[in-house]
Amino acid sequence: TKLVHGGVRYLQQGNLALVMEALRERGLLRRNAPHLVHDLAFVVPSYEWWESPFYGVGLKVYDLLAGEYGFGPSSHLTADQVQAAIPTIETAGLRGGTRYYDGQFDDARLAIHLARTAAAHGATLVNYCPAIALSKDGSGRANGATLFDRENGEELPVRARVLINATGPFCDDVRRLDQGDALPVIAPSQGVHLVLDRHFLPGNSAIMVPRTDDGRVMFAIPWHHCVLVGTTDTPVAASPAEPRATCAEIDFILDTANRYLARDAGYADIRSVFAGIRPLVRSGAGGATASLSRDHSILIDPRSALVTVAGGKWTTYRRMAEDAVDLAATLGELPPRPCPTRELAIHGALAVDPAQPLAHHGSDAAAIAALAADDPALAAPLHADLPAIAAEVIWACR
Repeated sequence: TKLVHGGVRYLQQGNLALVMEALRERGLLRRNAPHLVHDLAFVVPSYEWWESPFYGVGLKVYDLLAGEYGFGPSSHLTADQVQAAIPTIETAGLRGGTRYYDGQFDDARLAIHLARTAAAHGATLVNYCPAIALSKDGSGRANGATLFDRENGEELPVRARVLINATGPFCDDVRRLDQGDALPVIAPSQGVHLVLDRHFLPGNSAIMVPRTDDGRVMFAIPWHHCVLVGTTDTPVAASPAEPRATCAEIDFILDTANRYLARDAGYADIRSVFAGIRPLVRSGAGGATASLSRDHSILIDPRSALVTVAGGKWTTYRRMAEDAVDLAATLGELPPRPCPTRELAIHGALAVDPAQPLAHHGSDAAAIAALAADDPALAAPLHADLPAIAAEVIWACR
């Protein structure tokens, strides 16, 4: 949902430890990648008399848990104030609402900039090169892998003191490369989002629906020149490489969103749909995926010492990495060193106004602007309805 957040729903579930960790990591991420993370106001509309005080108290607790990492205090809104913040809100029966603040980020750009940060610190990055086998020493301990280069068809053997399996919803596939009888630890769950035109949510505030028919929360969020609406939580049997939304999931999002929008959205209004798989960690047989923890787990195979990190969410990625690498360093008998990522600036880090052109490129924006200045054709938008310019394509390729 393009959010770095503590998780209002996790607060509702009583998982205070996860909320506090996520709120702390949210604050660190805003500090370390200010070009990609910014504050966003959320409005929780109230249509029953008890909703504003109920959600207001919960969000005050959210503020308190954030402490020094807070993004702004929550506040009560009158019905008129809700309409001012969300001009397209359904007004029939509207009693008021609550405003709170969380973080929004560009997930794809953060992935790229994390890769560039890693490369700058000596990491070797390899793409289009899946692991097809793991190698082991005489005692059965994993000591490398065979990679398959999809660009030229070659198989590449690599060696390592420790292997970390951080493959998200596909981590059970790697665990079965290690041990063919490995029982699954992932309960994959599909989440779907719809992209609508900006006129469905023309202001700068998001809507948070506090409870849907399946017990989740749902968001409608301004995202660049569009609006994101979602998400779902649908258990799936496997983790496809290219997940696709079902009609039932699309209908569920539309039906829920239309209860809160003055103008209903239909299939003709959908500009695009995207789906992803959550790598939720199993908590026993059965149960809804919406109730499974978003916390992360680290597993060590007792035979091969393969380290698997599973679960988690974008907001806590840094803490997941710290835990996994600290453990791997111990297994590899490396000298202990403090983790530097709490204060490590991510590639492109630059405090910018998110409304500015090229803002999400951070410090790279100057080089992209220079490309456009050298060739006026590269300064032209790719399409009248889109903000991207041709220079960004050249920059991405290079």
